[in-house]
Amino acid sequence: MTKGLRLGNDSQTLVLGIETTCDETAAAVVARDSDGKGKILSNVVRSQTDEHAIYGGVVPEIAARAHVDMLDHLIDAAMREAGIDYAALGGVAAAAGPGLIGGVIVGLTTAKAIALVHGTPLIAVNHLEAHALTPRLTDAIDFPYCLFLASGGHTQIVAVAGVGDYIRLGTTVDDAMGEAFDKVAKMLGLPYPGGPQVEQAARNGDASRFAFPRPMQGRSDANFSLSGLKTAVRNEIGRLESISAQDTADLCASFQAAVLESTADRLRVGLELFKQRFGAPTALVAAGGVAANQAIRGALDDVAGKAGTRLIMPPPALCTDNGAMIAWAGAERLALGMTDGMDAAPRARWLLDANAQVPGKFANTRAGF
Repeated sequence: MTKGLRLGNDSQTLVLGIETTCDETAAAVVARDSDGKGKILSNVVRSQTDEHAIYGGVVPEIAARAHVDMLDHLIDAAMREAGIDYAALGGVAAAAGPGLIGGVIVGLTTAKAIALVHGTPLIAVNHLEAHALTPRLTDAIDFPYCLFLASGGHTQIVAVAGVGDYIRLGTTVDDAMGEAFDKVAKMLGLPYPGGPQVEQAARNGDASRFAFPRPMQGRSDANFSLSGLKTAVRNEIGRLESISAQDTADLCASFQAAVLESTADRLRVGLELFKQRFGAPTALVAAGGVAANQAIRGALDDVAGKAGTRLIMPPPALCTDNGAMIAWAGAERLALGMTDGMDAAPRARWLLDANAQVPGKFANTRAGF
C-alpha cells in the first residue's frame, strides 16, 4: 500500500472513520483538501440485519459481539481499498455515541488503540454531528443550513451553524420516526427491518381509507410525536376481524400519509424558526435511514420548494449509518484543531446541542439521545 499525503498546505488530510453505534459495523477513509473539499477513498459497511431479523429488532448484546468479530476485518478492508497505510493517516475518528453502549465501546476502544500505536490524533465523534456534516462532504455546502434527521433512534430538526455549533429547533417527544415505522410493521406481521416494508406495502394501498391523526399539526413549536399515531394504527388493526393483504396495504398507506403531512407541517415551522434566527438557510438537508423513503423524499422536496430553498439528500448509502460520515466529521473537527485524549468516554446518550432541553416528562426517553 502506498502512503497518502498529510502534510503541507497543498496536501490532503486522510482520516479513518469507525462506526459501531447500532447494527452496522463500518469503516471508511476520507480525504479532506486544505480548501475544505472532501473525497471518499473507501467506505465499507457490514449490516447485521440477518442476525437481528429473527428477533424483530436490534439485540444490543448480539450487536456488540458482531462488532467485535467484524471490525478489525472491515478496517483492514477500508485501508486496503483506500490504498494507504496507517502512517498516512492524519487522524482516527470513531463514533463515541449516542448509541448502544456495548457497540460504542468496541469502536471507540479500537480507534484509541490505532491512535496510540501509530501516534495519530484521535477524534471522538458525535454520531448525530456526523449526519449533520455529511452534506458538506457530498455537496460542499456552506453554513448555516437546516437539518432534518430521521432514523430509528432520532427525529430532530437542527440548525447547523458551524462545526460544533448546533441549535435543536425540534425533536420527537416520544417515538423516533424510524422506530414508529418498525413498530407498525411488526403489528402487521411484516418482516424486519419494517420501514422499507411499510413503504412498499403503501404503494398498493388507499391512503384515505383510515383517518389517522396528524400529531402536533398546527403547533407553534417544531416538535414531533409519533406514539399516538402508532396507537391509532393498533386500534384500527384491532377493529378488523382479520387482516388481508389489502388491509395491510391500506393501513400502511394511511399511516405513511399521516407521517408525511405531520412531517411537512413540523418542517414548515422548523424552517420558519430557523429563518427568524439565522435568515434563509443555504439548504434543507435530510439524513438518517428514514430519508431513504421515496415518499418522504417527495414531501421534503415540496416543503423546501415552498420555503424557497433547495433540498439536499446525500445518497442513500450515506444517509444510513456508515464510516465515511464519521471520518468526514473527524476531518472537519481535525481541521479546526478539535482532537480528543485517550480519556474520551463512550456515551449512550449525547445531545447534539448541549443546551437543548427535551420536553417535560420525556427527558429520559430516546428523545434525549
